[in-house]
Amino acid sequence: MSKVITLANQKGGTGKTTTAVNLGIGLAAQGNKVLLVDADAQGNLTDSLGYQEPDNLPVSLATIMTKTIMEEPYESDEGILHHAEGVDLMPGNIELSAIEVSLVNTMSRETVLRSYINSVKDKYDYVLIDCMPSLGMMTINALATADSVIIPVQAHYLPAKGMTQLLQTIARVRRQINPRLTIDGVLLTMVDNRTNFAKDISFVLRRDYGDKLRIFQTEIPLSIRAAETSAQGKSIYAFDPHGIAARAYEAFTKEVLDIGEKQHKRQHQTNLSR
Repeated sequence: MSKVITLANQKGGTGKTTTAVNLGIGLAAQGNKVLLVDADAQGNLTDSLGYQEPDNLPVSLATIMTKTIMEEPYESDEGILHHAEGVDLMPGNIELSAIEVSLVNTMSRETVLRSYINSVKDKYDYVLIDCMPSLGMMTINALATADSVIIPVQAHYLPAKGMTQLLQTIARVRRQINPRLTIDGVLLTMVDNRTNFAKDISFVLRRDYGDKLRIFQTEIPLSIRAAETSAQGKSIYAFDPHGIAARAYEAFTKEVLDIGEKQHKRQHQTNLSR
């Protein structure tokens, strides 16, 4: 059974794309088939996987979404790229900016992305969608498509205000469009363990949200090596396999797998009891 996870935070610079890459490749290393979807017009995920000129790619997510809107046919594997570390990628680029605008006047505008993902997800165990840092139509589409959300939060500032806005949007999408949407958890990223400030933020986040949300046990440390990986088109596992960031992403991947297994068991028991 395929699970679709959206990585979302309307604030930029929270390590969302780095998390998408390393979680995706971490899941693939555990024997899962993984599709990464770049739903950000900046194309950072595409760039991070070594496709350094996303705007020159002949087919991208924008191409497929345009075909979906126009009700034109497309092949289920059209535009999908294969990365050396075992994941597939549906690339994103600047053309998504135009899609964002055209969605406003589109019928069933919140579910265009869902229509595409539903046509490919059966080939994969996990589909990870990397969102743009906004709460615009593309992010709403990603939330409408997902089974769950992971929220990366940078440990450099108190995220309460931005978090509240994001949680309200998720709740609205759940009520109006996608009742099965859940929050897998909040992931603290760029944690500088040398400072009390990072520890304070971790404490405040767990205190204020810990009863409502899972705060992942794993915290992603601030790592120059991790920042350098995106320029190399590789994951942290290939670039610095024994470093602190690689170990942290490995532990985080295990947490995500555990959630998936528990949800799968619950679903199985629900089906048996019907």
